[in-house]
Amino acid sequence: MMEEQSGAGGGGSTHWWWVAGSAAQFMWGVRSYRRGYAGDSRLMPVKAFGVASLFVCAFATASVGFLHASGIHKVEDAVEAGANLRTSLGIPSRTPKKEG
Repeated sequence: MMEEQSGAGGGGSTHWWWVAGSAAQFMWGVRSYRRGYAGDSRLMPVKAFGVASLFVCAFATASVGFLHASGIHKVEDAVEAGANLRTSLGIPSRTPKKEG
């Protein structure tokens, strides 16, 4: 049985908030993109940057939500997950063996 971990995020189920935030940002970006541009032409680059940043932030929040849902909370967890993946695929380790 997997226990929920409480930490800086406030609990083990915080990944749902990250997923909801990502979905909201993505939908807002699509809505803004479809609506197009209206207004002063001098502000067009600012508005285009705003729409692009919605898509970038949606990807970032989705990534954080995925990491939280996967149980990866530290860099060491990510390194261990990568090592386990390489082992299960039969790929030799990239880290040199320590001599001693």
